[in-house]
Amino acid sequence: MKELICIVCPQGCHLKVDEERGYTVTGNSCPRGAEYGRVELTHPTRVVTSTVRCVGGGYPRCPVKTDRPIPKGKIFEVMAALDSAELTAPVQVGQVVMENVCGTGANIVATRNMR
Repeated sequence: MKELICIVCPQGCHLKVDEERGYTVTGNSCPRGAEYGRVELTHPTRVVTSTVRCVGGGYPRCPVKTDRPIPKGKIFEVMAALDSAELTAPVQVGQVVMENVCGTGANIVATRNMR
């Protein structure tokens, strides 16, 4: 049995997930907590946030993130890809910086306007 703290909402429920009984979740206050517990043990994902170099903008780096969660095991590969990325101002919020990053199906998008 694994114990987790749910991060879906601010309640922070203490979940217990029984792997031997079909990933049965207890301790959740809502259905989203049960889903989080199952997914976290079977296929954990995360939204990656970082920055990339930006030429000609007001700041040397532009904040970015994935537009959907990616498999947790791909985080270091995605970060390495971001290290080689470079934007040229102007950049708009939501602008796609990298498509289908590392074959995850997620795009890297800008989260700040850069003039």
